[in-house]
Amino acid sequence: MSEPLLRTEQLSRHFRVGKLFSRDVLHAVDDVNLTIGRGEIVALVGESGSGKSTIARLLARVYKPTGGEIYFEGVSVSRLRTRKQRLAYASDVPMVFQDPYSSINPAYRISHGIRRGLNLHRKDLARKQRGVEVERVLGAVGLVPPRAMSGKFPHELSGGQRQRVGFAQALAFRPKLIIADEPVSMLDVSIRIGVLNLMSELRQREGVSFLYITHDIAGARYIADRVLVMYAGHLVEEGPTEEVIRRPRHPYTQLLLSAVPDPRAPLGISDAADVGEPPKVVNPSEGCRFRFRCPLAVDVCQTVTPPMRQVGAGRFVACHVAEADAEEQAPRLAGVES
Repeated sequence: MSEPLLRTEQLSRHFRVGKLFSRDVLHAVDDVNLTIGRGEIVALVGESGSGKSTIARLLARVYKPTGGEIYFEGVSVSRLRTRKQRLAYASDVPMVFQDPYSSINPAYRISHGIRRGLNLHRKDLARKQRGVEVERVLGAVGLVPPRAMSGKFPHELSGGQRQRVGFAQALAFRPKLIIADEPVSMLDVSIRIGVLNLMSELRQREGVSFLYITHDIAGARYIADRVLVMYAGHLVEEGPTEEVIRRPRHPYTQLLLSAVPDPRAPLGISDAADVGEPPKVVNPSEGCRFRFRCPLAVDVCQTVTPPMRQVGAGRFVACHVAEADAEEQAPRLAGVES
């Protein structure tokens, strides 16, 4: 296989919490290994507090990792020392935020933010060319007519249009990977599909990869090639989207699917298993972090943290029970294939 566009190795981020001399440490992200291929849309799903946005900020270099490494096009991101190298990475891997006002200044016309990005990241463009590029990216994200739209203030746009401005700002950098952190969660249901379609169109037309972060597994099914499921700072399942949706291996993935009103979805775990929010991952003990909510937990789940292991073609899961089931099924599947 070719080198992925981006990959992480044992990526972790911890935060000290409490008073000045407190030894309490919140494990927001622990030992995450993920890959994103060229021209691929990967969805990272999980409920609030699972660590999804922390991963986004680690990949965007907003946070420094506590441990592990990020590789972009085979090069360690931690080795980007010069300002020029860091700006080049920021151009290649921009971020679209959940709240459009995180990247749009309401006091200026929407062209202002795009021009500022071009001034910083596209110094090869002359001033007149930057004006042309502003109109190009606005048209590319469906804000037409682009010249008229560029002169509008953010309050004159709808929520969906403001989110498209965020994508236009990212697209102006000529990116290779866009990190989209819950880009549709603040939008009306009726216009979410338009933003998801925009991501798909940009992938096809511009060749951009996406890390799509969401708590909505149905939205992930609509757009993503692969799904990564995250719980309490750990990745717990990974695989092709339809495979994960139709045959979820981890009990937490089954729990997420049980909340989706989809008559085609397989029967999942009982709602009785949903007994609360994710655990507070402050000074966590060893063992599966889902064990407190899992009806399938066995003794080993209390003391041994399950690693991600392959349980099928392109399928990975961090679950002692799922791994045991896969080992039992392997001989039967081999007999069928022979």
